[in-house]
Formats: sequence, structure tokens, C-alpha cells
Amino acid sequence: MPEDNTLTTFGGRVRFFRDRAGMSRAVLGELCGRSEAWAKAIETGKIGMPGLSMLIRMAEILHVNDLAELTGEQRLTMATYTKRTHEQAPAITEALSAYPLVISDREPVSADALAANVSQAWMVWHGSPNQRTAVATILPRLLVDARTSVRLLEGSDRRRALVSLAQVYHLAQLYLAFQPYPELILLASDRAMQAAQDADDPKAMAAATWYLNHVWRDAGEQAEARIDLAHQAGRLLRPDDDHDDRSLWGLLQLAMALSYAKTGRRGDAEHHWDEARRAAHSLDGHHPWLMFGPGMVDAYAVTMAADLTNGHEATRQGDRIDLTTIPSKTRRAFHTVEIARGFYLKKEPVATIHLLNKAHDISPDTISYNMFTRSTVSELMATGGATVRDEARDLAHKIRLIPAA
Repeated sequence: MPEDNTLTTFGGRVRFFRDRAGMSRAVLGELCGRSEAWAKAIETGKIGMPGLSMLIRMAEILHVNDLAELTGEQRLTMATYTKRTHEQAPAITEALSAYPLVISDREPVSADALAANVSQAWMVWHGSPNQRTAVATILPRLLVDARTSVRLLEGSDRRRALVSLAQVYHLAQLYLAFQPYPELILLASDRAMQAAQDADDPKAMAAATWYLNHVWRDAGEQAEARIDLAHQAGRLLRPDDDHDDRSLWGLLQLAMALSYAKTGRRGDAEHHWDEARRAAHSLDGHHPWLMFGPGMVDAYAVTMAADLTNGHEATRQGDRIDLTTIPSKTRRAFHTVEIARGFYLKKEPVATIHLLNKAHDISPDTISYNMFTRSTVSELMATGGATVRDEARDLAHKIRLIPAA
């Protein structure tokens, strides 16, 4: 944060981060469940600093990872309150950050066997309700095998191994998501893109672009860069001639739609979502591990509406989709949470907590690490009616937001 006299107050810091995010006061107020007048009063100092749950909400919306940057007080990271650490994370982070320089005692896994192992890992990720625990048992070995094979194989086999390595890094990124390891998540995404480029594989580069877009959107930075990268990756594909290329081209259109929605550019967001939807509905089914397909694109319409602060549109879109068509427990749970976010924007806590519980039934792992879920459950324990408070407290125990009773 730059040195500036206007940043000596809480309201000044809120305005700085709101401007940095390219967000209007109306959007900030709506995302916080308040009004434009409330946001203005916060920034002008007419309203003092809100409570912890609202501070966490504002930090999430404004993409501030350290609450001290908002409060100006002692360092207080969002991770302390909203991010849970998986018990196997140390082993994953060690495997990801290691540099195996000596591999003379190892034999490479063949490109075919490596691809099959990675495919199996994706099936585990999408098929398990507790996907982090399930994939944690195989991810360290996959990292070692893929990196070893890339170093020892040659020619086309090496390029195929690089494509598999990029996917292993994607799995690592997904595993670490919503845990307090932002640097490692960025590292995994960057290494995936480098592996895809070394393989000289447009499809792998397109997939890596999708995941890099997620990292940049979550960080609230480089809006133009992430959209331009998606444009560049899309130009490498042949959507009219190749089924897989059409799937990945549509995925990149969806990435741009989500980025535009995040910055409030509704027209651009809807244009690219329409392109993604046309591509998805021209396919048979979903992509085997990226899950791009009609169900996924339609479900992301809920996310776009919520990011554009239109709770009524988000819930309307939620009513028209069938999440059972998406062959992934983690995706079905995530999109159920997004529908809950729409009801939260409409200030309907009963529907919000009901849907969060439904998402937990689909995939406890997905919801336990979801930042919206954790901050909203914390808020509803304090502000909901008696029934909502009880349900929120029960869910808080389940997702380990508070210790078990």
C-alpha cells in the first residue's frame, strides 16, 4: 500500500482498495449486504469500523489478504479466521517446493502410465466428497513421478509427460486452494503454464490459462492481463475443427466472462458467457477433468450474477439449472454454495443456511474450505434468527470453524 495521508483512516483505506478493485460504492455496499449510502458513510468516517465478520467480508470482497491493511492495527490475516489447513498440507507443500536434483537412482514412468495415473487422480478429485483427503495420498508421488519422467524421457514422450506434469500442478493448486498458501498456489499455477509451454501444447496452455485466471481473480489484480492471456490462448486453438479445442476455447470464453463480471462489466461478461454456452451446448457431455460442459456453464451464470451484485438474478438462474448433470461432487457443492450466495445477497438467511447445509451433504470437503461459507456461517451465528443461529452453529462445528461441542 502506498504512503498517503488519506490512508491514515479506516475509511480512506477502504476507498483505496475499492478504487484498486475498480468497484463502485454501490457495488461494495451491495456485496456487503448494505447500501451505497452505507459504503459512503464508511469511507467518509460517518460510520466507524464494523465488527469482525463484516471486516472479513469486506477484505474478501476487496481482495485484501491481511486485515491489518484495512484496520491499520496489528497484523491479522484473513487466514486466521476464514482459511482452514488440511492435515496433509505439509507433505504436499514439501513435495511441491522440493527440487529433486539427483534422479540417477530412478526410472522414469512411461508417458502412457503417467497419463493414466493422472487421469485416475482426476477421477478421485471429482468423485470423492472429501477430495483433499483422497487426493493427498497420491499427489506427492505423482509430483515426483511426473517431474522425474520429464527429466529422463525424450522427444514426444517428454512432451506428453510435460502435459501430465501441468495437470499434476493443477491438482496441487486445487488441493491448496482456500488454504493459507497463496505463494504456493501461484507457484503451482506458474509451473503448470511453464510445463504446458515446454510441451508446446495449445490445449495444455489453454487449461493452464483457466487456472491462472482463477489465481488472478482471487487476488483481485491484473484484470487486463488475465483477459488478454485468455484471448491469446484462445487464438492457439481450432474450435471449428477439433472437439477438445472447442471445449477449451469455450472454457476460455467462460474465464473472460467471469473476469469481466468480477470487475462489474456486465455487457462484456454476458457476451463471453453466451459464447461459452454456445460452445458447451455443441459438445457431448463434459470435459473429463476440467468439467466444461452445459451444466458447468449454466451454473456459472449464478456466480456472474452474484459478482454483479444481482441476488435476484443469481437465484433465478439457480432455479433453472440442474446440478446433477455435472459429474463432479466438488463442482456440484461449489455451485450450490454460489446459489446460497445469491440468497445471501437477497437477505434471505433461512434459504442461505439451508443451501449451505445441502452443499455440505454433497461434499463436506468443498464447503469446509470455502471462504464465503466460513465467513457467512460466522456471521449468521451472530445475526440470524434463533433457528438460523442454531443451524449455523451446527454447520460451524461440521466445517471446523469452531471446536466440536
